[in-house]
Amino acid sequence: MPIVLPLFAKAFFTLFVVIDPVGLTPLYLALVGDRSEAEQTQIATRAVVVSAIILLVFGLTGAYVLHNLGISLQAFQIAAGFLLFKIALDMIFVHQERETEAEVQEAEVRQDVSVFPLAIPLIAGPGSLASILVLSRESTNYYLGLSVVLAAAGVVILLCYVFLLLSQPLGKFLGQIGINVVTRVLGVLLAALAVQYMLDGLLSVLQLPPAQAFGLDTELPEL
Repeated sequence: MPIVLPLFAKAFFTLFVVIDPVGLTPLYLALVGDRSEAEQTQIATRAVVVSAIILLVFGLTGAYVLHNLGISLQAFQIAAGFLLFKIALDMIFVHQERETEAEVQEAEVRQDVSVFPLAIPLIAGPGSLASILVLSRESTNYYLGLSVVLAAAGVVILLCYVFLLLSQPLGKFLGQIGINVVTRVLGVLLAALAVQYMLDGLLSVLQLPPAQAFGLDTELPEL
């Protein structure tokens, strides 16, 4: 049980930085446009519910998907580190590339932006999905670790909901410059975390037999 609180704190920090609720606010305001307050609330509610379901399903099935594909956790951890580092660079240089301009235009045409691009990929994106799977393996009891990580993800999703609902006053208070500063600081922290992911994965590979290192002998998590 001593691992629970540190793991929860690490998972919360990681997911908060990866999802970046503060950085979501200008994107959310651009997507909802001049919709009424009631419509904006519906969009925010639907987005967080859908993203929570996606994170939950991936958390429960991700390890089995990797097992069936013959992908080792170490390989996935290194790949996740590269992915998070790319996201960190985008945050540091304030490049919002989690969705393309064409995707945003398509979402505006469809009018319902809650599922795409808000839930996917802005909240439940590759970075958050990879983080959940990697963090859940840091406990000796996989399912305990997964429960703790999913609980932390739930808190971050709840904070996302609060930030989305408060996006109008928050955007006015911080301004674009303030939001960019917060995003850059979080990006630097995420870059360091991404490098740590890659180092941990590489060190684990060096300590494994060749069959496991190359994903030829992957095992399902144990209770």
